[in-house]
Amino acid sequence: MSPSHSPVPGDDARRTLRADCSTCFALCCTALGFRRSADFPVDKPAGTPCLNLADDFSCTIHRTLRGRGFRGCTVFDCFGAGQRVSQQLFDGTSWRDAPETSSEMFSVFAVVRQLHEMLWYLAEAEARATAPDSVDEAIGLARRIDRLLDGTPTEILAVDADGLRTEVRQTLVTVSEEARAGYLAGHRDDTAEDLHPGADLAGRDLRTRALCGADLRGALVIAADLRGRDLAGVDLLGADLRDARLEGADLAGALFLTQAQVNAARGDAHTTLPGHIARPSHW
Repeated sequence: MSPSHSPVPGDDARRTLRADCSTCFALCCTALGFRRSADFPVDKPAGTPCLNLADDFSCTIHRTLRGRGFRGCTVFDCFGAGQRVSQQLFDGTSWRDAPETSSEMFSVFAVVRQLHEMLWYLAEAEARATAPDSVDEAIGLARRIDRLLDGTPTEILAVDADGLRTEVRQTLVTVSEEARAGYLAGHRDDTAEDLHPGADLAGRDLRTRALCGADLRGALVIAADLRGRDLAGVDLLGADLRDARLEGADLAGALFLTQAQVNAARGDAHTTLPGHIARPSHW
């Protein structure tokens, strides 16, 4: 195995939660909207095809997205929702072939993406939990979501995604506490009170900090310097890692890390990633 990757339990459960653009009707390039910014060079209203979308639903500038200013496209992840909506829920009939379905398809995509993201986290929660009750909670929630995803487009649009997210989040918090219990980062560093959920660590040099086991859920880690750091047991659920310096860092044991977070960060060949995360081409 390459030293730059390390497996994380729960990989098998996440195989169907990886995007397969070849079987999707470019839903992220059509359903979603964006405004001209550092991540996009133009405005695009939601529900309209991107100007770079080809007739076969491929991207005409896929290999040069970042260089052309479409950085936002390179950090988006649908967690496999695109192909489920395209091929299963709408039976392989595209919004181009059946324009009357476009509005419903795009709305369903938004819900399914949320449900798939929850399944992604729950797969890791099941594997990382140490208490039997926590394992059971993660499995139970995942099964409930799977049953919802077997519904019709109309049934999926009626799903209380916010309520489910609250339940899933509580389970993830519980599992995070269990997984981080063996780390003593907070006791080794008398300034660790700034390492907390939602912390503003933007631009901070964290290379001398003891980080293992820190709870950085929802933290702003934009452009922070984490080069060479061991992030084992660090809860990164929803943390903003845009331009974070991860060269030489070890993220193999980090909690709730996603591909989108890694794509937004800066790393190199010496950055160790979990087995379920691909190395970004721009590193």
